[in-house]
Amino acid sequence: MVNILIYLVVAAVIGWVATELMHRRSNLLLNIVLAIVGALLAGYFLSPIFGVGTINDAITLPTMLVTLLGAIILIAIVSLFQRSSRGRRR
Repeated sequence: MVNILIYLVVAAVIGWVATELMHRRSNLLLNIVLAIVGALLAGYFLSPIFGVGTINDAITLPTMLVTLLGAIILIAIVSLFQRSSRGRRR
């Protein structure tokens, strides 16, 4: 139970840092989801490149940085889709 709480707190912090770096607004739940999905994305694409796992493997500084990078990439992808859908409505 304690491990899950630590994981959620770390995910919330990583999601918050990612949204701050990308100048986006978010809430706590979205920050947690963003970090978890970012970790999955990073685990698939970035971990093989850097040779480092994600927070899904262990909570260390390198894994947090890879997860943060995955969350930032996820925000960028979502932003691209939001911009393209706004352009079509006009």
